[in-house]
Amino acid sequence: MSGLARLLAGRAPSGAYRWRAAYDVDDVRHTVESTGRPFAHLDGVAVGSVPELHAALSAALDFPDHYGANLDALVDCLRDVDPATVLLWDAWAPFARAEPRVFAIALEVLGGAISVLVRGDGPDVGLPLLD
Repeated sequence: MSGLARLLAGRAPSGAYRWRAAYDVDDVRHTVESTGRPFAHLDGVAVGSVPELHAALSAALDFPDHYGANLDALVDCLRDVDPATVLLWDAWAPFARAEPRVFAIALEVLGGAISVLVRGDGPDVGLPLLD
């Protein structure tokens, strides 16, 4: 977990990264939470549409019931999320291919507020590698 260790130690800035590590989600959660940082997991297998993305983000980041399920509401709700949060986004590629514009905007918004690790194979979306 060397790339993750750099991020958790503050030697890599917060933001969005590609991460190729194959660790179990519970192991990643334990590693992140052992440093006192909040952890969230988004399983992209269930994300095939924009509404499903917002539902998954709402669940992963524990947004309030009044979350508006759009990009403006995402920006608003992220103000209440601890900026030390690490979001592990697995199986992101199908959504990135189906909705490249929304994916790019969501990733930019998320990466501006918390640390996001997109894990798994997928298209080149211009993210730095965290390995």
